[in-house]
Amino acid sequence: MLHFERWKIIAILGTIFVGFLFGLPNFVSKQTLESWPSFLPKRQMPLGLDLQGGAHLLLALDTKELEKDWLSNLREDARKNLREGKIGFSAIGVTADSVQVRLVKPEESDQAVKDLKKLVQPIGNTILGTSGNDIQVEKGSEPGLILLKPTAYGLRERVSHATAASIETINRRVNALGTAESTVVRQGTDRILVQYPGLTDTAQLKELIGKTAKLSFHAVHPTVTAEEAKLTRPPMGYRVYQADEKEKEEGFPAAYVLAETAVVQGDDLVDSQPGFDHQTNAPIISFRFNQSGARKFGTFSKQHVGEPFAIVLDDKVISAPVIREAILGGSGQISGNFTIESANNLAIQLRSGALPAKLTIVEERTVGPSLGADSIEAGKLAGYVGMGATAILTILAYGTFGVYAVLGLIVHAFLILALMSVIGTTLTLPGIAGFVLTIAMAVDANVLIYERMREELRTGRTAIASIEAGFQKAFVTILDSQITTLAAAVIMFWLGSGPIRGFAVTLTLGILTSVFAAVTVTRLLVAMWVKNARAKGTRNLSVPI
Repeated sequence: MLHFERWKIIAILGTIFVGFLFGLPNFVSKQTLESWPSFLPKRQMPLGLDLQGGAHLLLALDTKELEKDWLSNLREDARKNLREGKIGFSAIGVTADSVQVRLVKPEESDQAVKDLKKLVQPIGNTILGTSGNDIQVEKGSEPGLILLKPTAYGLRERVSHATAASIETINRRVNALGTAESTVVRQGTDRILVQYPGLTDTAQLKELIGKTAKLSFHAVHPTVTAEEAKLTRPPMGYRVYQADEKEKEEGFPAAYVLAETAVVQGDDLVDSQPGFDHQTNAPIISFRFNQSGARKFGTFSKQHVGEPFAIVLDDKVISAPVIREAILGGSGQISGNFTIESANNLAIQLRSGALPAKLTIVEERTVGPSLGADSIEAGKLAGYVGMGATAILTILAYGTFGVYAVLGLIVHAFLILALMSVIGTTLTLPGIAGFVLTIAMAVDANVLIYERMREELRTGRTAIASIEAGFQKAFVTILDSQITTLAAAVIMFWLGSGPIRGFAVTLTLGILTSVFAAVTVTRLLVAMWVKNARAKGTRNLSVPI
């Protein structure tokens, strides 16, 4: 245990040197780092919201809108199934919590129910006993009336999936602003917490997050105007869409009669970028469809040359240009009296995907940098006091070997800082707590080793045998305790969120570095002490603990 081959010594010292090199930038200012040579590492740990200050938003998903959209889609699916089954219906509409179908022939109710039950999807987990169907199909109180109702299971599953999809979309939008330090996590079933360190003005962030950015392209009715539709009713399969305020200001119609079914949905969009029109230099948005969207849009534009089509964003018509020629390349541009900033924000929203439902801000806070600075100073003070007290007590208890343990602690601290800097782990107040805790864990490993040495010495064994037994036999206990703690840290990271995850990450890294520092580094120092004592000709070694 006390013999180290040359390559092992080089590997250990190399690891320590790299750790010091990558951990050192955290102890100097950013201005000092800029003056360092380019080949030196300059990456510092990003600070969390509680240390750096920034924006804190709690968003709630509009479950009513989500249910309304689901019922609208369910109505279209029901209409399609009945047509395929050649079952006549006089009306099909959406109520507050169901889709109602009225058949022309009430005697076809059984067949209609059978065809509509094809829309039912099983959800949940049968093993856990949480399985069920997303909708239920039943006959109504009147002859020829059929109801399609979402179940509680179905709605809960929809909300869960919509929240997860919203988190992914918000992540893409927020990170497009140029940060990797933002945090977007679920809170409860239908709420999302967004934390953006370093941001003081939340206006742009709220606008970027809050818009659903549902983009679609619709056919415009060739003859019926919005005014005529309002006086009577829109033609079958059409509805009235209001124009965007900027569109109205430009003198265009205040509303349009558009086909309810979109020619192309925003889901078929693969890219959108802000740009400038070559003729007018006005800000525009260039977009590109995927293969399916390009094919559908190309077919539509070929069949409707000379006719207008509408670009709809969040149920508002932002532009209704006339198709001059068939658009077969799958790409185009949107112009709508944009500013440079609004064009950039809209491009981000479009390429990040649409939110499944509207998000409402229910809580908004900003944390000032002064409060974060106070937290950093308090955290530093706690770390310094903890390390100082630990170092003094260790040296008093174990003498020379206690000094070696303290040197191992210093290596341990630098290695944690280096790993967190390289990985890009955000440092938070719980992270500082985890850092201080791992220092105590590293000392605990040394205590186990040294106490084992003392026990071996009491039994009359030689110094070399006692030292070897201390490292060898205590290692099993150390490994067992660290694996147990590691398992707890993994569970905290898996099930926790926000500060809990920050604590778990720091704790996990600390476990890895503490084993290296307390066992490998300390053992190398003790081995060097033994080798030096033998070189001096000392015959009877006395273990200085």
